[in-house]
Amino acid sequence: MTSSDTRSIAYGKTDAEDNLLEADGPLAQLNRACGGKIGSTLAIPELLVLVGKAREFGFRLSRQFHATDGQQRVAAWVDIAPAEGCAGGCEIAVASWNLDQITPDSAANAKLRHTEVRRYLAECTARLNPSQRVLSVETDAPDLLEFGKMLTNGVGRPWTDFAIFPNDVHEQPMHWELLDGSRCRIAGSQREWIASLEPLGQPEPGSAGFVLHLSASRPLAVVKGSGKTATPSLGKDLTPVLRQPINRIIANAETIRAKLAGPLKAEYSDYAADIASAGQHLLALIDDLSDLEVVEADDFTTAPDRIDLGDVARRACGILGVRANERGIVLDPPSEGESQMAVAEFRRVLQVLLNLVGNAIRYSPKDSRIWVRLDAIGNRAMITVADQGHGLDDQQQRKVFEKFERLGRGDDGGSGLGLYISRRIARAMGGDLTVESAPGQGARFTLSVPAETD
Repeated sequence: MTSSDTRSIAYGKTDAEDNLLEADGPLAQLNRACGGKIGSTLAIPELLVLVGKAREFGFRLSRQFHATDGQQRVAAWVDIAPAEGCAGGCEIAVASWNLDQITPDSAANAKLRHTEVRRYLAECTARLNPSQRVLSVETDAPDLLEFGKMLTNGVGRPWTDFAIFPNDVHEQPMHWELLDGSRCRIAGSQREWIASLEPLGQPEPGSAGFVLHLSASRPLAVVKGSGKTATPSLGKDLTPVLRQPINRIIANAETIRAKLAGPLKAEYSDYAADIASAGQHLLALIDDLSDLEVVEADDFTTAPDRIDLGDVARRACGILGVRANERGIVLDPPSEGESQMAVAEFRRVLQVLLNLVGNAIRYSPKDSRIWVRLDAIGNRAMITVADQGHGLDDQQQRKVFEKFERLGRGDDGGSGLGLYISRRIARAMGGDLTVESAPGQGARFTLSVPAETD
C-alpha cells in the first residue's frame, strides 16, 4: 500500500506511539477538526483504536470508522497495515468518504440535558412553591451553611430575599425565566453563585413549583490556617472537597452520554452512562459517610418543630415519583388533606422517608405498589412505608438496621448505612424506626416520632 495507490482518496502514516507523521486530503482536515496536528497523537478516536489494534497485533485491517468534524458526520472506509518503514507504525489508506449533516437536537431535549448537568453541579438545592417561596433547602457547602439556616428559618418567604443581585433594581422575585441563569451573591460566601430554576408541573411550567439549583462560578478556595494540623473531618472538611470534582465527573459523563459534543457510538455513550452512574453511587456513599459522622457524634441533636407527616410523605413521594415510574411502580402517598401532626425536624423526617421509599423502589418488583400510610398510637405519630417486595425473615429483620448491612445485596450500589442512619435520626428525635415483614409478603418500615399535643 503506497500513496500512489489509485484507489485511495487520502493517505496517512503513524509511528509506534500512534503519532500522526503524515496525512493529506480529508484525513488531514478531519484530524485538525478533532484537535490534532502532525507530530501529535492521531486525534480521530475510532481511527486511533483501529490503528492501535493493527500495530499491536501486527495484522492488516480493513474497517469502517465514524467521526464528526463538528458540522458533519463522517463514515469512512480505511485500510490499515503495519509498516516496518514507519518506525513500527502503520500506513493508512482511505478508500471511501461519506458525509452527512448533523441534525440539530431538539430544544426540549437540549434543555433537559442542560438541566441534568446543572443539577449535578449544584452545591445548594431548594424546593420552591409556584411563587418561588421556600419550602425546603439542602446544602453542605461550608460557605452556605448560614444561608441554609436562613432559608430553613425563612420557609414561606421568597428565596430572593436571601440573595443579593448586583445592579438589579427590579422588584423580587422576578419571573423565573429572568432569574434562571442569573448571578448573585450570598452573605457569608466569597464566591459568586449562578442560580438555575427547574420548573415543575404541566402544562404551565412552574405551576407545581420550582427546584432552585445554586452552583458556584469557581471551586471553594483552600483557606490557609495558622500552620497547625488537624485530622480532616469527612463531614465538615472532606465532603465538600470530594463533592465538587465528583459532581463535575458526573456532569461531564452526562454531557458525553447525551452526545452534546457530537455524535458518538452507542457503546461509548453507554460507557459514559456507566461512569455517571458510578459517580452517583460514589456521591451517595460520601453523603452516607458524612451523615454517619454526624449522627454518631456525642452532641448530635435535631431541631424539633411542628410538622405534618402527611405533607412530608407527599413531598417524598413527589421527589421519587420519576424513579418509581421508570420501574413501573405506583407510589400511593396519603391523600391530599390527610394530616398527622408531629413534633420533629422536617428535614430529618424527609431524609428518613426518602431512604425508606427509595429502598422500597429499589427492592420491589416491577409493576408493584408502595403504600405510605399515617397512624397514631398514644403520644406517637407514625408513618409506615409498605412494599410488595421479597420480604425479610426474622434473622434479616434483626440485622437490617446494623451498620454496613446490605443483606447480601452486593450489587445494588448502596452503602448499607441508610437504615442505620435513619434509625439514629429517629431516636435522636425521640422516636424510633422499626420493621415488620415476612418472606414473600413485603416489608413495612414504620417511623414513629412524638405526636403534637394541644
